[in-house]
Amino acid sequence: MMSISDTYRLWLEQTADNDELHDELAGIADDAAAVEDRFYRELEFGTGGLRGVLGAGTNRMNVITVARASQGLSDYLHSLSDTPSVAIAYDSRIHSDLFAETAACVFAANDVRVHLYPRLMPTPSLSFAVRDLGCTGGVVITASHNPAKYNGYKVYGSDGCQITTEAAAAILAEIERVNEFDVPMPEFDALTAAGQIELIGEAVYTAFTEEVKGQSVLFGDEVNRDVAIVYSPLNGAGLKPVTRALNEAGFTNITVVKEQEAPDGRFPTCPYPNPEIHEAMRLGIETCEKTGADLLLATDPDCDRCGIAVKDEAGQYVLLTGNETGLLLLDFICAQRVKHGKMPKDPVFVKTIVTTDLAQRIADHYGVKTVNVLTGFKFIGEQIALLEKQGRADAYICGFEESYGYLTGSYVRDKDAVDAALMICEMFAYYRTRGVSLTRRLAQLYAEYGYCLNTLHSYQFEGSSGMARMNGIMAALRAGVPSFAGLAVEETLDYLPGLDGLPASDVLKYRLAGGSTIVVRPSGTEPKLKAYCSIAAKDREEAEAIEKQLAEDLAKRFA
Repeated sequence: MMSISDTYRLWLEQTADNDELHDELAGIADDAAAVEDRFYRELEFGTGGLRGVLGAGTNRMNVITVARASQGLSDYLHSLSDTPSVAIAYDSRIHSDLFAETAACVFAANDVRVHLYPRLMPTPSLSFAVRDLGCTGGVVITASHNPAKYNGYKVYGSDGCQITTEAAAAILAEIERVNEFDVPMPEFDALTAAGQIELIGEAVYTAFTEEVKGQSVLFGDEVNRDVAIVYSPLNGAGLKPVTRALNEAGFTNITVVKEQEAPDGRFPTCPYPNPEIHEAMRLGIETCEKTGADLLLATDPDCDRCGIAVKDEAGQYVLLTGNETGLLLLDFICAQRVKHGKMPKDPVFVKTIVTTDLAQRIADHYGVKTVNVLTGFKFIGEQIALLEKQGRADAYICGFEESYGYLTGSYVRDKDAVDAALMICEMFAYYRTRGVSLTRRLAQLYAEYGYCLNTLHSYQFEGSSGMARMNGIMAALRAGVPSFAGLAVEETLDYLPGLDGLPASDVLKYRLAGGSTIVVRPSGTEPKLKAYCSIAAKDREEAEAIEKQLAEDLAKRFA
């Protein structure tokens, strides 16, 4: 095994014809810590593929690490099919288009038929293309909602779902056999001209849009589609797909946030291009205030997450959490299906274990079965696939996760912010036409099912020592925690050995006295520990007081 310094020198030599990478490496020649950070490990390949900081080195996202991963994936696809094929999409991030072309060239050089979207497209459209074109696999170049310094390489199976743990392990084994500097790299233009790389046509994009529009649950009910909407794609891939779907569904009174309209991987107005974060939504709210719009929609860079803001009873714009929007959508979809006799036999709703348990009470009310899965929308996609194998795909009515991911149909196997945007607009217009705000409807749900406050706290652990620190914290938690902020732990659920029929996962869930819960897990894509608090209380004031105490306790434990 080569030392860090030897690997650094090899990369410095081999990148002589790549000015960007070579200049970065040359610039850190006298900085041992910077060299170590870039070469102390290889980017981890897992069920989410690759994700990391852009730059030179084995621990960075660059054309070399992308080419190596693509070579390993090519070898894996050949083990599945004599005539493998792959679909590729990319978002607006720095080098996303370059990485997509790099992957396409490697696949084509390995006799894998390539279908490449000719322009940036949402992640769910990749899932759709894999299924629609009958591909063996798929890749989307994105780092979702991470800061601008990140990019990633997400891999999908032939079912349009993110790869399983078993598939990830098999692909990793192939990648580990690849010497990164021996990967064939023919010219993109020549491969395209020869037909070895085929650009995905408008028919696939149109079919995706039609499927999104087909998720409507209005079933002929009268709504005012002229509601004023402000939309921000956060400089990502959502602009054209979202506005097209909304316009074709009759929602044409749309103002796009100017500063966040054009694709820009630097994300100059929002360092964290995530609709969960208030700063990312600030310009959208300001645009709402200027235009008097009724609803703010925002999607993340790869357009698989959707956040919203609505006016409350006092006329102030309020950001709804992913849990709150999910609860409203679940209730709306169920109520509409029951009202119009459109509820399927033995209906199913799917959520992740860190998503509010209040959703299950709403589903129970409508006679809908709730399936709980591990964190990550791929696990929701797997449940849809299981229903499809049983000939019951239509039984799936919706699924959501607290991190602003929603899907109401089985046409894709990943969260879809194009679908979410349309469903939210329909729901908003439905209630608005009947004189009910979404904040009022949410209050009605809390009054009927009980109040619940859900919050997320993230703790950053950077550098080569970060992983060790996170592992130490998880080990300390597993050693036993009698209470959090004075609330006794009544039950500890450890998912590491596998629990409730779910795969093994590094997750701990604590049930506290009074009905509140805390879930702690390391992020699968960032050097972070995440703590999800679900606070049961008689009202918001009491819940916020409890949550404040819990947040202080967690901060001390994870400092």
